[in-house]
Amino acid sequence: MRINTLHQLVLIAISLVGCTQAIAQGFNSYDYELGPGDQIEIVVFGEDDLSIDSQIGDNGVINYPYIGELHASGLTIRALQDMIKSDLKGDYLVNPIVQISIAQYRPFFIDGEVEVPGGYPFQPGLTILKAAALAQGFTERASREKIFITREINGEEKIVKAELGTHIRPGDIVTVEQRFF
Repeated sequence: MRINTLHQLVLIAISLVGCTQAIAQGFNSYDYELGPGDQIEIVVFGEDDLSIDSQIGDNGVINYPYIGELHASGLTIRALQDMIKSDLKGDYLVNPIVQISIAQYRPFFIDGEVEVPGGYPFQPGLTILKAAALAQGFTERASREKIFITREINGEEKIVKAELGTHIRPGDIVTVEQRFF
């Protein structure tokens, strides 16, 4: 019985460390999961009619010529490239070369004790301190220690404590709480 309890505690600790590491890590476009609001550019070399700019809709779908609706939300760029390449290969093209890039990331949001809360365009390398600067700074009552990020990790929304140097990802919601004097 003790072994099972110890095993469960170890699994919980590992999952919490993984969650904290996912929040603490900087932005990496290779493992970035696409989501609603991302504007992507798809280029199929030598096939102008298959090269498009598209925004991922609220339902996570894009419409692609000759293929139709593709569920892009939750996929990495590489996974979406592979999906499109696979769907085009054979009937339409012999060996399609597909390149996808993000033209514009979905916004992040900052609320609480900042001068102008709201949604702002994401930029790689963005930290909480830089996000606060975009929101015209902290208010007088802002706590520099009580800052939280709400982020979707593996399909679940997680709320994790953050610091001023913590990196933000597209779609994150940063909450700056009030300090008590």
